[in-house]
Amino acid sequence: MAPQGYRGRFAPTPSGPLHFGSLVAAMASYLDARSHDGAWLVRMEDVDPPREMPGSADRILRTLEALGFQWEGPVMYQSQRGEAYRAALSELHRLGLIYRCACSRKTLSEGARRGVDGPVYRGTCRDQAVANSSAALRLRVPEGRIVFDDAVLGRVACDPVQECGDFVLQRADGVYAYQLAVVVDDADQAITHIVRGADLLTSTPRQIVLQQALSLPSIRYAHLPVVLDEHGDKLSKQTLAAPVDDERPLAALKASACFLGLTPPADLVNPDEFWRWAIAGWPSRIARPVRGYRPTPCNS
Repeated sequence: MAPQGYRGRFAPTPSGPLHFGSLVAAMASYLDARSHDGAWLVRMEDVDPPREMPGSADRILRTLEALGFQWEGPVMYQSQRGEAYRAALSELHRLGLIYRCACSRKTLSEGARRGVDGPVYRGTCRDQAVANSSAALRLRVPEGRIVFDDAVLGRVACDPVQECGDFVLQRADGVYAYQLAVVVDDADQAITHIVRGADLLTSTPRQIVLQQALSLPSIRYAHLPVVLDEHGDKLSKQTLAAPVDDERPLAALKASACFLGLTPPADLVNPDEFWRWAIAGWPSRIARPVRGYRPTPCNS
């Protein structure tokens, strides 16, 4: 039975053109939404201006259009969402769940345990009255484990206090943190399902903590194996991943489908035919692990 009111999304960071790894995530989220007669939205995660490459947001959208992706409503841009993030911080402040932190990078790293995503914050400023109004804002992470069922990985459990500590919601320079922006935006867009790369798995428990703190609806997750380059590193803009060739859309779509464990028929001649075939064959795929990237005749 299809989930009631399924709403999925694809949220790239416009730090460069769309590459193969991002295409895989976009395709999986799109197929999962469409195969459940759901809505699929696009959001630009441009909350951190120094990371953005001018013109890349428009280029990503053009590539998605060339490949036949269709999304509902206007594209959301995090750079235009400051008021919503401020409102969330105000609510957390009212609840007594945030505090100012003036720790330097050196202080944060000295003697800190290594967690799932860098040094585990030791709570240095948790019970101090930091007067610096430009200090970072951290969330008071509650004790206890976060447990959720991932559609690909199965049962996942994490103790955020032990594995990341109180995390930043707004940096000292005023930039809103990824974790806060994602949680607020997902709630405002009424997202019910998130299909994305496993490189973001360590962020999920923190996002669930924030959802619970703000009394927001829970979301169902699926984390896919990331695409690796020939050196075994995650394919990314930082590793100079090649952009998707939007002049050969069918070839790009077939390669992405192969990564996801699908075998496109040879007689598909255009993106419209590809999407009809892929959507019809998708529902049974998300419930099992897909394979990691290895060059094969299907995606070479």
